[in-house]
Amino acid sequence: MNFKVGDTAAITKTITDADIHTFADLIGDHNSVHLDDEFAARTRFGRRIAHGMLGASLISAALGEKLPGRGTVYLSQTFKFLAPVYPGDQITARVTVLKVREDKNILTLETVCEKESGEQVIMGEAVVLLDEPRP
Repeated sequence: MNFKVGDTAAITKTITDADIHTFADLIGDHNSVHLDDEFAARTRFGRRIAHGMLGASLISAALGEKLPGRGTVYLSQTFKFLAPVYPGDQITARVTVLKVREDKNILTLETVCEKESGEQVIMGEAVVLLDEPRP
């Protein structure tokens, strides 16, 4: 395992209306705050918002595709949802190594999602296992 404290990687995606509808269908969460413009306009957000876990799923993508990459298995993840994500927002999920446990191939990482403006929308911590394929 060749990771050190401070290693970082990120993935960026614009959250589209289609993403929100697909995610709703995939997980079965058809909450009106995500899908109904008229309903959502009367909420504190003033318009539709993306599912919190849609934004958070970008963290999983960063872990599995960037750092540590293929073979990554979640052991735990915490989230704090700080601000809404709206259709059209560009979100960057960033993961940064906080702790390396070489004897078990385990990493602890800070996980953050932020808008293009720099506003943090999600923060947390992940613990992952790097399960490398056997020969």
